[in-house]
Amino acid sequence: MYLTLHYRKERQNDFVFTLLILMACSMLVFACVVSNPREILQGMVRIIVEPDGLITDYIQLASMGGAFFNAGVVMLLAILLLRVLKVPFTGMSVACCFLMGGFALFGKNPVNTLPILIGVFLYSKYQRQPYARYVYVALFGTTLSPVVTEMGLISQDWPAAIRLVFPVFIGVLIGFILPPISAFTLRVHQGYNLYNVGFAAGFVGVVLVSILRSFGNTFEIRTLWSTGNNLILSIYLYAICLAMVGTGFWLNGRSFRGIIHLTRHSGRSVADFVVMDGLPVTLINMGIVGAFAVTYVLVVGGDLNGPTIGGVMTIMGFGAFGKHIRNIIWIVLGVVISSYCMIWQLNDPSVLLAALFSTGLAPIAGQFGPVWGIIAGIIHSSVVLNVGTLYGGLNLYNNGFAAGMVCIVLLPLIQGLKRGGDKDA
Repeated sequence: MYLTLHYRKERQNDFVFTLLILMACSMLVFACVVSNPREILQGMVRIIVEPDGLITDYIQLASMGGAFFNAGVVMLLAILLLRVLKVPFTGMSVACCFLMGGFALFGKNPVNTLPILIGVFLYSKYQRQPYARYVYVALFGTTLSPVVTEMGLISQDWPAAIRLVFPVFIGVLIGFILPPISAFTLRVHQGYNLYNVGFAAGFVGVVLVSILRSFGNTFEIRTLWSTGNNLILSIYLYAICLAMVGTGFWLNGRSFRGIIHLTRHSGRSVADFVVMDGLPVTLINMGIVGAFAVTYVLVVGGDLNGPTIGGVMTIMGFGAFGKHIRNIIWIVLGVVISSYCMIWQLNDPSVLLAALFSTGLAPIAGQFGPVWGIIAGIIHSSVVLNVGTLYGGLNLYNNGFAAGMVCIVLLPLIQGLKRGGDKDA
């Protein structure tokens, strides 16, 4: 009640922080509702010790309670890290924290993310810059956290001291080299790929896995995919979306004023909706795109589980930083259209994830129009299904890497065919 009656724009930072905390706590509460403490504890242990490359659904691996408890903890830690570093809470913060929580349902946990965070911290010290400057790269960079777990499995027959140090060393090394690489890849795709760190991490993963394969190591891409939970999970997700729309509506003076203006942004980075349009309208947008994502999964006959909820939460989070219904729908439509002439079905696990995460290319539709958005979705749906083997499924943002590849091919073509050039590109 305090939030709705005393909202002031000058206190927007505290509002965003509070709402993120409430979201993380909702996951913890949901975990306790669907599972007992013993199941949650046992689930957390399995999540930490088992391999977690793509696609490892923590609901299938552990339990629904264990998966959501892990997600709530990881999201809380990300929020508190930003708070401790006194980073302003904006749309980027929302996107990052929602993504951390979503991917903690299928790949991230408090243990395998820590070495990468430390690595970026050491890079900031090397550059004599505050850690806050690189903290988003650190959090997004945990896309390679399955590498840490995998290194522990590779070294399990080694001497105890080396076995403990090796995974941490590799994770720290990854974190140390990610900031300069991600700065470079941002220039490559010009802000049209919202998952920039996933693009950078893909290259790191390809090099690392190639080196490890040269020493005789193998990496099997597996699929752990839970089914049969659509009812309870859709109720939870729709409730979250409804709460966002309702809260935004109330804070916005009981109106939807401003939502049309928000959807006129192309979404090209940096498109921070909290800064540009304010928190109330952004919340409405997040609820709308989140509900769209949940509905899409259900309509195509897909399963709501760890990976797909990760996709839903990513869309929801980036509803504060670049995504809205007018620029994501064309990308998804491209994936849908491609299903009618290609060899896969829309409810296949990898294709379902491709449709959800392909929305990282939303700025292309926002900037260049629906036709190019559809083309981007069609190309992305094929590329993403074939790049995962390059890094053995150890880059959780597989779609981020694929989206970067699509940008490399598509952007020069779009700009070359556009008469008179693109003044905004």
